[in-house]
Amino acid sequence: MEKDSSKKKHKFLGSSEVSLNSKDASQKMIRDGCLEVSKNDKGQLVFKDFPQFQPNMSPKEVLQAGSFGGTYFRPIYSSVTKQNYKDEWKELPEDWLKGLNIPTQVASSTCRESVNTYKVKCGGSLEMWESSGWIVTQDPYGWFQWYCRFYHGRRTKDDERQIGRWAKCAGVKGRWRNNLIAKVVRSGCGFDNPTISPVVRQTLQHWGYRLTKEDYKEGAKRVKPK
Repeated sequence: MEKDSSKKKHKFLGSSEVSLNSKDASQKMIRDGCLEVSKNDKGQLVFKDFPQFQPNMSPKEVLQAGSFGGTYFRPIYSSVTKQNYKDEWKELPEDWLKGLNIPTQVASSTCRESVNTYKVKCGGSLEMWESSGWIVTQDPYGWFQWYCRFYHGRRTKDDERQIGRWAKCAGVKGRWRNNLIAKVVRSGCGFDNPTISPVVRQTLQHWGYRLTKEDYKEGAKRVKPK
């Protein structure tokens, strides 16, 4: 996807090096993903080379659940790469998109809260992420695009940074994970009550995480009473 003069190459697990300048090669690596990913007994995804990265929703599960208001893979102009992008969803495995309406649930230019699991809007704009310096050329759409490619075996020098961003959001000490746990504790409701902070729940889902009973019990021990 990336089209610059640096001709940088990145190694994919179980594969020869392919240039990120080649869109066809990049798409092929996603379709033919060679990394086997399983879940442990806690429902966390296991990446043997990055054991600290423990989302519990795969990219497919995030999409199928209803996310990003259906807009994630919409046509965009990237101020980082200075290029236009469209139809980027075509690099995803077909089974990830099974049953989804691409124009309204995957690549819509109009955000629809009704598409989302919790029927709320959340998250900042692409322009905001770009201006904050969080978008890099190899993944102009952002973190979830990185996650799709990482899940299917791509490995690059940006992985540590992106996993660090996930940890700060949805990891054991993550801001939004613990924000949700605290709100649930103080509400007296069940850990999975969708009416308790639906915006935070939707945000966490976009980062590949859904609060579990076990995580809630563990996190609740750290919540200080008001």
